[in-house]
Amino acid sequence: MPHPQGLLPRRAESLVAEALTDTRVVLVNGARQAGKSTLTRLAASQAGDPVLRPLDDPATLEAARLDPTGFVEHPGLMVINEIQLAPELLRPIKLTVDLDPTPGRFLLTGSSRILALRALPDALPGRMEILELWPFSQGEISDGADAFLDAAFGHGAELEYTSELGRRDYLERITVGGFPESVRRTRRRRAAFFDSYLSTLIERDVLELADIERRRELHTLLRLLAGRAGGLLVPGALAGESGIPRTTLTRYLDLLSSVFLIKSIPAWAPGGGTHRAVGTPKLAFVDTGIACHLLGQDANRLADPGGAAGPMVENFVVSELSRQLTWSAERGTLYHYRTKDKVEVDVVVETPDGRVVAVEVKAGSTIRAEDVRGLRHLADRLGERFVAGYVLYTGRQTLPFGNRIRALPLEALWRVAP
Repeated sequence: MPHPQGLLPRRAESLVAEALTDTRVVLVNGARQAGKSTLTRLAASQAGDPVLRPLDDPATLEAARLDPTGFVEHPGLMVINEIQLAPELLRPIKLTVDLDPTPGRFLLTGSSRILALRALPDALPGRMEILELWPFSQGEISDGADAFLDAAFGHGAELEYTSELGRRDYLERITVGGFPESVRRTRRRRAAFFDSYLSTLIERDVLELADIERRRELHTLLRLLAGRAGGLLVPGALAGESGIPRTTLTRYLDLLSSVFLIKSIPAWAPGGGTHRAVGTPKLAFVDTGIACHLLGQDANRLADPGGAAGPMVENFVVSELSRQLTWSAERGTLYHYRTKDKVEVDVVVETPDGRVVAVEVKAGSTIRAEDVRGLRHLADRLGERFVAGYVLYTGRQTLPFGNRIRALPLEALWRVAP
């Protein structure tokens, strides 16, 4: 389908269109301002004569709450934006699709993980497919393949790429992030967007999920979390540093995850478990632009010796791989790995049949032997299950580092293809 001038195609558009052909209810869930309304409008336009019901319009929301059953009556496709504002609609939607199981009846969007809402009614088990929409990937912004994981599992250590990008180019991309509004703005105007975004997120979206009395604590916690991106997510340590009681802090972390601001990366243990592996998850921000804004660091500041280039580059890679896992042909789960002996690997992606691709991330443009220590550890431990290990770095060449291990330029993330 042709796109309006200036509108970047989204990889998720084909996923939504496909899901509507065999599933009664499709939910596109993701961060506010990630482009869900535009995506669903384009996907729904293929369905003939859809009805659009935006719940962020006060009159429409009032109608939904006064007469939920009548609100969802329509013979064709109905698109309902921001379904978390009126979760009482899910029960009449369930009754409607039970009476008429025709695929493609409802296309919903949400800016919070509505399945975690406290008062949520029956969440349409077996009737609804949930697709997660992230902010723009680098391939969507730059017309790249966005298929690193498929290429890695397909080609293993034979993968090669040469890049013209340097360290500064990557840091600029990291500070921009992937929100459509951020991508199209200048640096000064981008800061205004991030300020407005964070204010709306706390003053509206978080309050839709829970009553928060001391909102200033959330702002303080966000800045603290940005400084810990890429590190282990230890609530006790965060509570001690922030002064927020641990039970309250754990609740805040759940809320920030529910509105797609942060993400926890689970720990991985080879063979389903080992006493030497550390089970603590890692913290990642869904968008690096937001994290850099919270830290007050532009590309120049990130590049300084005391800047946050290391954790932000790692967060950048984690978020790009997380995006790709929503559409890649290879099904996999993303983890991090760390042993009690402090052997670490930033990213481990494991397929359901046990094959593993591992990624170490370096913000520098040179690679040392110690940078591949964790990858060699996994290669030795996993044997044939270990497909390949990569060090993604800000240099420009592909470099071999022994059996099934290579260093690749960061740009390979969105340029290489199977």
